[in-house]
Amino acid sequence: MNQQPKLSIIAAVAQNGAIGKDNDLLWHISADLKRFKQLTLEHTVVMGKSTYDSLPVHPFPKRRNVVITRQKDLQLEGCEMANSINEAIALCNPDEETFVVGGSSIYKQMMPMVDRLYITWVYQDFDADCFFPEIDPEQFIQTNISERMYDEKSGLEFSYCEYERKK
Repeated sequence: MNQQPKLSIIAAVAQNGAIGKDNDLLWHISADLKRFKQLTLEHTVVMGKSTYDSLPVHPFPKRRNVVITRQKDLQLEGCEMANSINEAIALCNPDEETFVVGGSSIYKQMMPMVDRLYITWVYQDFDADCFFPEIDPEQFIQTNISERMYDEKSGLEFSYCEYERKK
């Protein structure tokens, strides 16, 4: 029997749940982007095609990129393609942590399957067209939260939070 890979979601989320607009990020917090890179480097990252298209550099370097798309014959250089959530999960190594990196629809579909959430909470509301699914306190417990930090360039306050699925 195939062992389920250890799946983690990583996202930066505004206090009103906003994560993006017009297929772009809503803010640029250098420390958060560095943390994202540090956590995901040398790991598999799973994303939807729209998230892939929005990346400034693609595929993500020094990571195994799995892209979920409904386009059956689509091939993207440096990526492995999946036509469903289940196909994407089947491509993941059960012996390592895999990071789900977006977007909204992929987060929502994967939420029931993930073990851990790495959320950067940005303490401001944003106008958006993409939102992060609600974190169910019956399903997840907050295990770690950093102190509140301030990003000089964007003027935003944020903190890093980790959640684990309740057993």
